[in-house]
Amino acid sequence: MRRFTLQLSLLAVLLIAILAGCGTQTGGSQPGGGNGLEGQNGQTYTMKLAHDMMPDTPFQQSALKFKELVEERTNGRIKVEVYPAQQLGSAREMIEGLQLGTIEGVLLPSAKFGGFDQRLTILDLPFLFPNEDVMWKVLEGPIGRELMDNLKSIGLRGVCVYAEGFKAFTNNKPIHKPEDFRGQKIRVMEAPVIVSTYKAWGANPVPIDYHEVYNALQQGVVDGHENPLLSIVAMKFYEVQKYIILSEHAYLPYVLVLSDKWFSSLPEDLQQIVFDTGLEVAQYHKQLMAEAEEGYLEEIKSSGKTTVYALTPEEKEAFRVASQPVYEEFKNVIGEDLLNRTLKAVEEAS
Repeated sequence: MRRFTLQLSLLAVLLIAILAGCGTQTGGSQPGGGNGLEGQNGQTYTMKLAHDMMPDTPFQQSALKFKELVEERTNGRIKVEVYPAQQLGSAREMIEGLQLGTIEGVLLPSAKFGGFDQRLTILDLPFLFPNEDVMWKVLEGPIGRELMDNLKSIGLRGVCVYAEGFKAFTNNKPIHKPEDFRGQKIRVMEAPVIVSTYKAWGANPVPIDYHEVYNALQQGVVDGHENPLLSIVAMKFYEVQKYIILSEHAYLPYVLVLSDKWFSSLPEDLQQIVFDTGLEVAQYHKQLMAEAEEGYLEEIKSSGKTTVYALTPEEKEAFRVASQPVYEEFKNVIGEDLLNRTLKAVEEAS
């Protein structure tokens, strides 16, 4: 009887030890050096989502909508932290953070990725898309999916393209034809296709970080620059430029891109939620931008600080013709097959 009681006591101790071990089990190492695995059971993750736009823009609204939906749909298993206005560094630093796994997601201009995957520079080509309807048919179709999937080769997970808008010129003199840029210093993003475009028009392109452009324009470091109306309004560029020229010479697409290192660490159900939510919020963002566009133009006009002018079809055609050498220069960089298939998709969508 004593032996039986002793055996029961030992068995109880063993069971308590096993249960205690199960209750404290953790889920192993954190991906990306500190991004939040907290255990196999009820495991949680943190996602830092960064972008370069100001907090009062549709980009921040969309980032917060993404946060809301992901946290709700994962029942809090993914916590999303939103960092606007380059709070986590320059575009290059953010992209490198994606590759290292120290940043989980970014919303940045596609042009910023050209130095990492040259195929994506196709979206910087001047006069590639005649209008937004055609552009979305192409970028929400097989070509757009291919461009996003290509990013996996450099450690990134492309979700989809987000809207900003067609670009305009800003300047201290009227711009009606390519020759008007001759000898001018024009601020551009550090993107090879954009640099070559302005060289083709006779300008001297000067790469300057987005958040330094206002001072560069104000102090005369550069004579002008290009951006969609959202950026011109958000950063008050119209305050320091005499002319806004509605040129629509190229679209500035943003892309939602994730760290493949982080994304691959997620369980499949969470991967699906993050990816699908990114696609859904892109449509929400598109609507926000459409609603905001007219207001941006009205704010610029009502400021009384600048003159707004739209290029005529004939003037646009002169710029388009002057841009053709850029296509020849970059067809092998982008890939001639990809370029031809994209041009064909544009033609079919038109």
